[in-house]
Amino acid sequence: MLHSVARIPLANYLRCCTSTNHHLRKVPRGCGSPSNSSQLGVQLPIVDCCTFGTGAPLLVHQFPSPPTSPQHQPTNPLAGAQVRTCSSDSKGMAANSSGGGSSEPKFTNRLKQEKSPYLLQHAHNPVEWYPWGEEAIQRARAENKLIFLSVGYSTCHWCHVMEKESFENEEVAKIMNEHFINVKVDREERPDIDKLYMMFILLINGSGGWPMSVWLTPDLAPVTGGTYFPPKDRWGMPGFTTVLTKLANKWATDKEDLVTTGRSVIEAIRRNVDQKRADEVEDATNVETLEAKFKQAINIYQRNYDPVWGGSLGAPKFPEASKLNLMFHLHVQEPKHKVLGVVLNTLDKMAAGGIHDHVFGGFARYSVDKKWHVPHFEKMLYDQGQLLSVYANGYRLTRKPSYLAVADAIYRYLCKDLRHPAGGFYSGEDADSLPTADSAEKIEGAFYAWTYDEIKTIFAANGEKFGDQLGEVDPMALFAQHYDVQAAGNVEPNSDPHGHLLGKNILIVYGSVRETAEKFNTTVEWVERILKVGNELLHEVRDKRPRPHLDTKIICAWNGLVLSGLAQLACVKDAPGRSGYLSTAGELVKFIRANLYDVQARKLLRSCYGGDAEEPLASERPIYGFIDDYAFLIKGLIDYYVASLDEHALHWAKELQDIQDELFWDPKHGAYFYSEANSPNVAVRLKEDHDGAEPCGNSVAAHNLLLLSDYFEEERLKEKARTLFDYFAHTTPFGYVLPEMMSAALLEERGRNTLIVVGPESPEATALVDAVREFYVPGMIIVQLKIDQPAHIVRRRKSLDNFKMVKNMPTAYICHNKVCHLPVTEPERLSEEFQPRYTFDYVEYEN
Repeated sequence: MLHSVARIPLANYLRCCTSTNHHLRKVPRGCGSPSNSSQLGVQLPIVDCCTFGTGAPLLVHQFPSPPTSPQHQPTNPLAGAQVRTCSSDSKGMAANSSGGGSSEPKFTNRLKQEKSPYLLQHAHNPVEWYPWGEEAIQRARAENKLIFLSVGYSTCHWCHVMEKESFENEEVAKIMNEHFINVKVDREERPDIDKLYMMFILLINGSGGWPMSVWLTPDLAPVTGGTYFPPKDRWGMPGFTTVLTKLANKWATDKEDLVTTGRSVIEAIRRNVDQKRADEVEDATNVETLEAKFKQAINIYQRNYDPVWGGSLGAPKFPEASKLNLMFHLHVQEPKHKVLGVVLNTLDKMAAGGIHDHVFGGFARYSVDKKWHVPHFEKMLYDQGQLLSVYANGYRLTRKPSYLAVADAIYRYLCKDLRHPAGGFYSGEDADSLPTADSAEKIEGAFYAWTYDEIKTIFAANGEKFGDQLGEVDPMALFAQHYDVQAAGNVEPNSDPHGHLLGKNILIVYGSVRETAEKFNTTVEWVERILKVGNELLHEVRDKRPRPHLDTKIICAWNGLVLSGLAQLACVKDAPGRSGYLSTAGELVKFIRANLYDVQARKLLRSCYGGDAEEPLASERPIYGFIDDYAFLIKGLIDYYVASLDEHALHWAKELQDIQDELFWDPKHGAYFYSEANSPNVAVRLKEDHDGAEPCGNSVAAHNLLLLSDYFEEERLKEKARTLFDYFAHTTPFGYVLPEMMSAALLEERGRNTLIVVGPESPEATALVDAVREFYVPGMIIVQLKIDQPAHIVRRRKSLDNFKMVKNMPTAYICHNKVCHLPVTEPERLSEEFQPRYTFDYVEYEN
């Protein structure tokens, strides 16, 4: 995404990119204008776009889109979609494409050779699909044809709808094959291609989503596009065949116009990325101070906060982990603002809602209502990793037991349902599944929803498992009360537009365990027992249902987020599963090193692929990592070092940082490009500038640079971080658009704490480290000087040579901005020093 400050010039440039005799139209707001801008007092541009054709022109932008999946809506960070969708609803894509129940598919195309689950779903379409690459592009140039680029992902509902309606239709495929070179891209596998052309879609339509449909010249310049198209004209939308036919005719009769338009668009995007705006460079006085940005961020979060249900006002509701992380940091920095209440109420309501899988653990992508009740049931790895960190750090700040329980449940879900046998983690699970093994169609939420009678039958058949001392407490009545299970179902019709959840229940908690105990005149312990046993019984039954589709792609960046989450959780010294968290994190580091790092090339890979094999599979055409693969993994390794004191992880983080700087840094203007220089068939190298469902690589890199600069005493790394802050200084509102970067900026301005423990490796030394790392201290640097291992990595820091043991005992020093407190040898004293500053009574912030 471009800077928000760069969008208006680019929009103006696009508006003028065709000859003067063409009609220009303003994008109708119904096409998806940003919906949150008015709440925040920010007016986002409505882009005027180019048209082509005469008479009744086919407008570049005027392909109205259906409801797109808001869980991946890549609009400006202040914008939000308001419509719910679900995921794949077809049973066996290959079987459908084959034209019936025959064992041999009728059609097979080049995607059959790919590893991506999404591309394989299209391998038996009658469309002559190509993967993105030189073969398709050279053919387009040789035959002088437009490229039709279709981008999606394996759990995308509307992607599957368009496949079923158009790409499996032989008549439509005939038009596509005759007039276009057709290319399929998995957006999770090639985010560089997705981000570039999604920028074009956002600029001309005002909103975007998947499937993304873009037509390119053979030189890879976009000329028009949209998201989903119905097969025939309907819903006020041009049908896919209509668009194909008009574009084919236009290319045959006036291709120069399309070529000129496409080149102008690419040039406009390139100029905005390559050049810092002159007014930004020259007008340093127009940059707000960090203190002003601090106050602005607090005001926005408090104004946009739903005081009843937590999260942002309205619906749908997303976890927004990057914003929650910043609010933790803001509160620790200045508790007087009470912003912690915003985070804690959000964590409580998310954990109580249907977005949280009460039966076993993990979180769905988002909820369609303001109560966090009815989710889009898709479970994505990047959400699990980030929420693992958020709940772990919520516990470290407050010691609220429920946060540790939620984090532990995420961990159990990850290990059971998303983990490859070798230690890496798969990308996610679909929202839809078959209601029964004999069902013909998948429906949304079939795996997760329950009827009242189903639960009652399960409980009746397993009454003895609840114990002998229940007395007059009816487990079913108590369970139904606690989770709002109703005989007629508890899903409101406006949250179920497809009718998939009629008569079904999505478990949600409106009260508390204590309130349930009071209502049934029993103890909290018995309520907890009934809920635990009840969920275990439902889990056993649910595991016998047809499972949702599993995307077995193993993405480096997302595994880096999980590594951070595991490491944060492993810092909780009293967590019952701590040794498991740390062991799983260690195995994940080994997995990434073995399967997602090309030793010869000294580059990370974007992904490898799981499946039935014990060994993960690599692509024959490796896709090397992007900025977020490096930044997220480096952060994960730094966090893992703090949890484990494994200096090899810290050393590898530094090595990867050097590689990242070499591959992605812009030495002329600053900041990191998303993709490598000279990446084949990438028209423009972008720079990400906002934190969305995932933080952007530049934001995470700012943290990494500061911490590695401290660990290795390399001033150049700190200077790079400062350059990043300068580059994005005009982004506004800074703390809302770039919350992770603002957190890094606070660390730079207000300094970082360092714990130095001197002594041989021993339980006493570990206890000193544990006494500190159990607290959530943003940017905490931990160094253990192992005097019995003088050659270890951190000894390269000459400034550490002056730290000595006291009374021949392991000794801790706490320093801030190179000013150190008196040495401490008792862990209890360290805890007493940190507790008043970094522990907060959650009761004070409860509604």
